[in-house]
Amino acid sequence: MESGKKVVIVGAGAGGLATAIGLRRAGWAVTVLEGRTALERYGTAFGIHPTAQSALERLGLGEALREHAVPYREARIRRPDGTVLAALPLERIERKAGRPELLISRPRLIDALLAALDRTGGAEIVYGRRLTDPADLEADLVVGADGINSSVRTAYFGRTSGPRAIGSVAWIGTAGFETGRYGETWGEGRFFGMTPVEPGRTNWYATVPEATTAEALRDAFAGWHDPIPRVLAETDPATWIRYEMRHLYPALPAFVADGRVALVGDAAHAMTPNLGQGACTALLDAEALTRAVTGRAEAGPAGLPAALRAYDAERRRSAQRVAFGSRTLHRFMTTRRPALRDALVGLLPGGS
Repeated sequence: MESGKKVVIVGAGAGGLATAIGLRRAGWAVTVLEGRTALERYGTAFGIHPTAQSALERLGLGEALREHAVPYREARIRRPDGTVLAALPLERIERKAGRPELLISRPRLIDALLAALDRTGGAEIVYGRRLTDPADLEADLVVGADGINSSVRTAYFGRTSGPRAIGSVAWIGTAGFETGRYGETWGEGRFFGMTPVEPGRTNWYATVPEATTAEALRDAFAGWHDPIPRVLAETDPATWIRYEMRHLYPALPAFVADGRVALVGDAAHAMTPNLGQGACTALLDAEALTRAVTGRAEAGPAGLPAALRAYDAERRRSAQRVAFGSRTLHRFMTTRRPALRDALVGLLPGGS
């Protein structure tokens, strides 16, 4: 393979695999380093905004997405007693984009990405490889797609920007029935959400103060409107997934470094999940990086620094705005004084 065509991608999540697909289709020799010995296929739902759907189509993944995703068209924000405060802007998104928001389970998206990568003629995925020094990698391009604890980011940007806890934990799970009632319920310092994910199942998530245990989770939402208590009662706690909510702070001054290093996804802009845009931004990063790099391929290795600067210019401000908006929304949703919040939300379309 000629110089200027070898890339090492660190991390085999959605952003890393999507980047691998794009660059492999453009003729790059691709190696993916994954620290885990196998990819985790735990279930949750990814929301795929129309802009991210277009990015996936440009990467040749439109058919796979449509085959496994479900549309998300109707959802409400409610009080714990079930009173509707407002409608989520899903109809407006569909009207503007000409297509609905889609939801797809994480395992199905990862499997679709792996299958698409295999169809490109394959890339080498090395499992169980923990990166020690990115500078030692023999590659023309290094992509850090290794999440919020990114070793690539730390190597090139130090520890000034890093994971910051926000004092909340999220629990997620999948109920074995369709609730038919979707959206989010906002209480005092906590909230509960439900979305469709595939026929016969409902994706749910709950955010509570950090000290809340699995045993206490059902009590935290006791007395809330149907079907929230039933979802928790009929979902085996052994299948629940807990994670500490964190974000990357402060924002990075750049997503690229050293003329050959680029960050995508959580490595670049890890955010709280409140806007449901984590997967979308990672996919948009992957497609934009691929487009920037392949668009300057005729310049060879000398064109790579300029290509990375173009990627940074396109994606950094946009992704960081989403991350800031998500963190701000989290504060708003989990306020300990919900009366004013509810009054403001009630002014939105579909409000009470």
